[in-house]
Amino acid sequence: MSDFFRGRRLRRNPQMREFIRETDISARNLVMPYFVVETDDQAFRKPVASMPGVDQLSLTELEKEVAEGVKAGLHSVILFGIPAQKDYQGSEAFNPEGIVQQAVRRLKARFPQLVVITDVCLCEFTSHGHCGLLKSGDTTGEVHNDPTLTLLAKTAVSHAEAGADIVAPSDMMDGRVLAIREALDANGFHHIPIMSYAVKYASAYYGPFRDAAESTPQHGDRKTYQMDPANSREAMREAGADVLEGADFLMVKPAGPYMDIIRMVRDNFELPVAAYQVSGEYSMIKAAALNDWIDGDKVALESLIGLRRAGAEIILTYFTVEMLRKGLIKA
Repeated sequence: MSDFFRGRRLRRNPQMREFIRETDISARNLVMPYFVVETDDQAFRKPVASMPGVDQLSLTELEKEVAEGVKAGLHSVILFGIPAQKDYQGSEAFNPEGIVQQAVRRLKARFPQLVVITDVCLCEFTSHGHCGLLKSGDTTGEVHNDPTLTLLAKTAVSHAEAGADIVAPSDMMDGRVLAIREALDANGFHHIPIMSYAVKYASAYYGPFRDAAESTPQHGDRKTYQMDPANSREAMREAGADVLEGADFLMVKPAGPYMDIIRMVRDNFELPVAAYQVSGEYSMIKAAALNDWIDGDKVALESLIGLRRAGAEIILTYFTVEMLRKGLIKA
């Protein structure tokens, strides 16, 4: 009798390894983010320098990109809008004819089976780049919480009216899930779920996104509303509050550096768990691959499998369409 464990028996060929594989990933687990720009130039396509392979897109170019994604097996998208005009309260966020609202209508008309998620926040639409209304004379980024809730709720309702399947508040204001749920219900959208960015850290990994979404704060930072990266118990409080307020999904953002948090959310709550593999995570893999330091495809796939293993049923990632197109993830 052998006196030691022979785990290699179950790893001796590809068939055996696949037979016992514990974690899988497919197109249904993935969401592709897109940045859509309000512009008269419908041929507009601007590469995001800090995110190789990602572009800002006009409505027409967005539709083309999504069509290619759907052909490869794309199931779901999340939309971020860049308006032509910004103001202090971010009024284009809840304009019924705003860029996100137009994009939703266009995509749902062409791809009715596509799950269209909208990011609900004000940062891309405010002249100061913060996620809500600032107090008079603010120089630090101290967002005025309760008045902001009204604008977030209006934004969510306008997205639902345009045809969004899911609204996803990312602002991290206290009480925003309840405010949005009440507004949706009051306007006849009881069926529209809320994917809450429940646990969103004040992370340095967001840098490239702020280039893509043109949402860098003009002063101060977001540490008064986004979470301290050192905290995990606080994450449970935030997620628990959103459950009580009516969230239908719980998201953790960023993803890779917070896999412990993903697992904690998965183990402590019954709602579907999403994780956002953010721009900095994507760009680091891309940069290393472009320098031939790593095999980019294999590292990207491994990073996504790790997030699934940690407990994320849904992963928002800029790798989505690339993985599907290359056949690295099954449609």
